[in-house]
Amino acid sequence: MSSPVLARSGMPATEQRLVLEGVSWQQYETMLAALGDDFPNLRLSYLEGILEIMTTSPEHEELKKVIGMLLEAYFQETRTRFHAFGSATFRKAMKLRGLEPDECYCLGQKKEIPDLAIEIVITSGIVNKLDIYQGLGVTEVWQWQDGQFLIHHLRPTGYEQITHSELLPNLDPQQLASYVNPTDQFDAVMAFRDKIRSLS
Repeated sequence: MSSPVLARSGMPATEQRLVLEGVSWQQYETMLAALGDDFPNLRLSYLEGILEIMTTSPEHEELKKVIGMLLEAYFQETRTRFHAFGSATFRKAMKLRGLEPDECYCLGQKKEIPDLAIEIVITSGIVNKLDIYQGLGVTEVWQWQDGQFLIHHLRPTGYEQITHSELLPNLDPQQLASYVNPTDQFDAVMAFRDKIRSLS
């Protein structure tokens, strides 16, 4: 395993990354099959022969859960139909791309590829996940980084960073970010629900 990476604060992070080059698509799929669901704290990102394996930290997992709960509360309170995939693996052999989002959703009905993916960015990786998402055709990718959401919407030429979601135009990302409290999840979600109701 690689040595610990450094978080943005300069302190050692509990996330670790291992990058392998020259990995065939067949080898990637074999590794996915071998790991199965036995290692939920692993994220595998594959881009044209480069495989990055990351272990997630408790902070990472708490953030992904509370953001997922907040989004689902918004969907429920606004009666927005959705289908949640969690951290399911999505891949396209023809594009030589595959990964597991931290959380992801189809809006409306269930589809083969999610419309919206959430990525928690605590440490920087080698593989550009936006390149993978572009090849998969995910419409929006929200990166949680340094206490805010960076929203990327897919255009014909690639992802464009925008200030508000085009999939969820009535959701204020700054307001949503203010409720991302991984240490007090229940109160954060309930307060967010109350806020949505007060605006309706």
